[in-house]
Amino acid sequence: MSTLIAVRMSAMAATAFLKTTHDAADEGIEVSVVMPCLNEADTLTVCVEKCHTAMRAAGIHGEVIVADNGSTDGSQAIASRMGARVVNVADRGYGQALRSGIAAARGRYIVMGDADDSYDFLELPRFVDALRAGYDLAQGCRLPSGGGTIRQGAMPFLHRWWGNPMFSAMVRSMFWAPVHDVYCGLRAFRKELFEQLDLRSSGMEFATEMIIKSSLQNARIAEVPITLHPDGRKAHAPHLKTFRDGWRTLRFFLMCSPRWLFLYPGVLLAALGALGYAIAMPGVTIAGVRFDAHTLLFSTLAILVGEQAVIFAVCAKTIAMAEGVLPPNRRMETFHRVATVERGLVASLITMSVGITLLLMAVNQWRLHEFGNLDYANTMRIVVPGVMLTAVGIQTLFASFLIGIVRTARS
Repeated sequence: MSTLIAVRMSAMAATAFLKTTHDAADEGIEVSVVMPCLNEADTLTVCVEKCHTAMRAAGIHGEVIVADNGSTDGSQAIASRMGARVVNVADRGYGQALRSGIAAARGRYIVMGDADDSYDFLELPRFVDALRAGYDLAQGCRLPSGGGTIRQGAMPFLHRWWGNPMFSAMVRSMFWAPVHDVYCGLRAFRKELFEQLDLRSSGMEFATEMIIKSSLQNARIAEVPITLHPDGRKAHAPHLKTFRDGWRTLRFFLMCSPRWLFLYPGVLLAALGALGYAIAMPGVTIAGVRFDAHTLLFSTLAILVGEQAVIFAVCAKTIAMAEGVLPPNRRMETFHRVATVERGLVASLITMSVGITLLLMAVNQWRLHEFGNLDYANTMRIVVPGVMLTAVGIQTLFASFLIGIVRTARS
C-alpha cells in the first residue's frame, strides 16, 4: 500500500483513534504532538492524519494538539473534526502558540512541528525512540550536513545555502549545541525539560532559544535526519520572513552570549590598546612609520572602550543569570567569589593612584617650566597614560558597586 493511501485516513477513523487513546488514559498519554496554526486549512487535515497514522502504527498512546493563533479560515473546525484538541491562543506569535499548546499537553514527550505539510509526521516514531533511549531533546535535521534531505523547491536558496548553515555553525561555536539545523521546527523533547528551560521568546526565536538553553543546561541532545518537503499551503505565503527573522535570530544569539557580544571584542580592543602602548611609549619606528603620542591617544581609546565592553559582559551575564534568562554558570559564580566588591575597590584605587600620580608629575613639569610651553612628545607620554589609568580606575570602581548591587538584589 502506498504511503499516500496509508496516510489518507478518514475523519471517522481519526476520531476513533483519538477515542482509543483517551480510553487508554489509565496507562497515561505518552506523546503529545503540538502544531502551531494560523490559517492552515490547506494542509492541516493531512498533518493530523499523519500523526494519528504514525502513532497507531507504532503503538504510541498520544494526542494531537492544534495551538490556534487566531485562524479565520476554519482551521479550528478542521482540527476538531480530525480528532485533534484545539487550544485557542489569543497572543499572537509562533512562540506564544507553541508555549500555550505545550502547557496544555498531557504527554510525557512533546513532538512539535509546523502544520504546513513540509514535515512528514510519519517520521514521528523515530523522535519518540530517541527520547525513550534517554535523550532529552531530539532535533530534526533537514540539511545534508546532518544527514537530512531537502526536496526540490522545499527551501529557499538563501535559507539553504546561507541562513541555516550560518546560524547552525554559530550555535555550535557559541553555545556548543550538537546540531546542524538549528531552525528545524520538527523536534521532540521531554515536557520536564521544557518546564526547566523557562523559554520566553514569543516569535520565531522560540525554536532557537530552546536549542541554546538546552545546550547551556547540558541536556542530552540527539539529531534525527529528516526529509523536508515543499510547503503544501496555497492560500498564503510562509509566515517566516527571511531578513526580519534572520536579524531577530542574530540579535537573540548575541543577547544570549555576552561573551561574544561584549567580552571577546572588549578583550581584543584592550589587547590592541596595550600593544599600541608598547610600541608608542618608547617611540618605536617600524618600516619607516613612527609611533608616538597620537598612537597613545588611539591606544587609550581602545583600552577604555575595551574595558567598558568587558564590564558590560560581566553585568549582562550577572543580570541574565539573576533574571533566569540564562542558566547558572559555574565560571561566573567562581568569578564573583574571587572578584568581590572590596577587591574591585582596591584594584580601582591602586589604578587611580598611579594615574593621578602621573598627572601630578605632568603638572609639576609644567610648574618647573614656569607654566610655559612643554615638550609635547615627552609630556604626552606622562599625561595620556595618567588619564587612561585614572579613567580605568573610576570605571572599575563604579562597575564594582553596580555588580554588587545586582547580586545583592537577587541574593
